[in-house]
Amino acid sequence: MTRLRLLLASTATAALAAGLLPVGAASSASPDASGGLVDGDERLLPAGLEYVALGDSWTANVVLVNRQGVPDTTYAPIDCAQSYTNYPKLLAEALSVGEFRDASCGSATTDDFYEPQTGLPLGGTNPAQFDRLTPTTDLVTVGIGGNDAGISSAGLDCLNIAPAETPLSDSGQGLPFGGCKAKYVVDGEDSIAQRIKESEIKLVRAFRAIHRIAPGARILAIDYINVVPRRGCYPTVPASDEDMRWISTKFRQLNRMIKRAAERGGAEYVNTFRRTPQGVDLCGDPNVRWAEVYGPSANDAAVGVPAHPNAAGARGQAAAILDHIRDTDPDVFR
Repeated sequence: MTRLRLLLASTATAALAAGLLPVGAASSASPDASGGLVDGDERLLPAGLEYVALGDSWTANVVLVNRQGVPDTTYAPIDCAQSYTNYPKLLAEALSVGEFRDASCGSATTDDFYEPQTGLPLGGTNPAQFDRLTPTTDLVTVGIGGNDAGISSAGLDCLNIAPAETPLSDSGQGLPFGGCKAKYVVDGEDSIAQRIKESEIKLVRAFRAIHRIAPGARILAIDYINVVPRRGCYPTVPASDEDMRWISTKFRQLNRMIKRAAERGGAEYVNTFRRTPQGVDLCGDPNVRWAEVYGPSANDAAVGVPAHPNAAGARGQAAAILDHIRDTDPDVFR
């Protein structure tokens, strides 16, 4: 067994006793003051793991203000907008890791793994994410790719302030008049689909680089949860059905690319998309959904960054990753 598996195995009985939640129940989890996924006051036994989280805004669970206050600056500048309860922090608590560093940051691309991320909203700089890795790192989660592929900005261009399609949306004006498909698919050429393909080698190189820096690490490639519906629901999601079908398909293509890159780069693909329950997408009930179009969330009161997962989404991501560990390495939880 690898060092990671040996350390995780030492906490197996405690993990079960702590009652880690299944994915289907993640949205109704009741985290304690530190935001964990365990029930009551129980904790897993210290495992001594060294865990590093790398990623973009869907990993950082970007937030402007929530019950804990302004974004967490423990591991990154305030303008990375890390939530205190993003999925890396929930995982770190659930696994009782010995060392933890969260490098995730809003707007990050794979370029920011190698070089400092500058130009953040308040002028901050996030050090190169790979700087948080060491030769003794045991576990690395990697949640990135959307910004490399341009899918984040494309998604915002789907939003239409009008309750119906207009000549402006038909002409592909983008935000705030919708028409994202018309904007990015010209003469049959889909520029976002092309950028998704071009991003694959960037992720492959990143996974291989992690192996060189932390040769004993278990690398988990985290995809994007299934919260982008295939149709609009004005005014909650003010976008045409055509645009929503297109952008939803781009997220599916993005996840397939992440899976291919993981296979080529020696990482484990974690399918959080498949583990996302029905009814929690952007069109879901405010008290249930895992993501928000506008930012304000009733599901754990907060104001997040528009078009991103909320706190319930972060819990769902964490639960899906724990399920993956359980499914792929059952000895850990025996």
